[in-house]
Amino acid sequence: MREYFYDLHLHSCLSPCGDEDNTPNNIAGMASLCGLDIVALTDHNTCKNCPAFFEAAERCGIIPIAGMELTTSEDIHVVCLFERLEDAMRFDEFVDTARLKIKNKPNIFGEQLILDGFDNVIGKEEYLLPNATSISIEDAPDAVRRYGGICYPAHIDRMSNGIIAVLGTLPPSPSFSAIELHSRDKQEEYQRMYDLSGKKIVISSDAHYLQDMRDAENWVLLSAERDDPDAVRHELIKALGG
Repeated sequence: MREYFYDLHLHSCLSPCGDEDNTPNNIAGMASLCGLDIVALTDHNTCKNCPAFFEAAERCGIIPIAGMELTTSEDIHVVCLFERLEDAMRFDEFVDTARLKIKNKPNIFGEQLILDGFDNVIGKEEYLLPNATSISIEDAPDAVRRYGGICYPAHIDRMSNGIIAVLGTLPPSPSFSAIELHSRDKQEEYQRMYDLSGKKIVISSDAHYLQDMRDAENWVLLSAERDDPDAVRHELIKALGG
């Protein structure tokens, strides 16, 4: 077993609230400088920059994970992670059918840039991404599972779009095997208040700016070898999924 330092919640310049400097290559490079081993790209309701991030991460020696921060119909944020890039892109197509299509206003919300593996702009998402989808929190786990992924509530310790902030509690259904905290300092408090026993605790940055990415401090023990990224992704997703 070895320690893998991770950040499983990062946004690129495709998220309108993400800085335009948060390109796939800049994220991968900063992740390397931070000493991270495994990094997931989780833009709002899209995976369209994940292919570029895979290219950039592999050049920087980072193990990439394709992900998404899904906004449920209740306006709850859920981190979705996929073992295979191909499955993430299929899930992206599914979520696109569940989105409320409102034209983005870049001057207000920011650009939504789709890049290639060398940070060239190859497209722009026309419709605003963070809006609530028609996928409920109850239906989200099965929906993600159908595409080979796992999901869990994002930043439950924050007031903005956290499941506890929206619902007032961590409900027994649907049952999640993992939850995400934004701050390690709140782990003991939330374990006591919401009985997180038996759940995997994931602590990630939710960084929208390069300067908000964190140095290696959160880690997971895995038996897979670093030179086998597929095995690392498989073991990590299996561990978080239950």
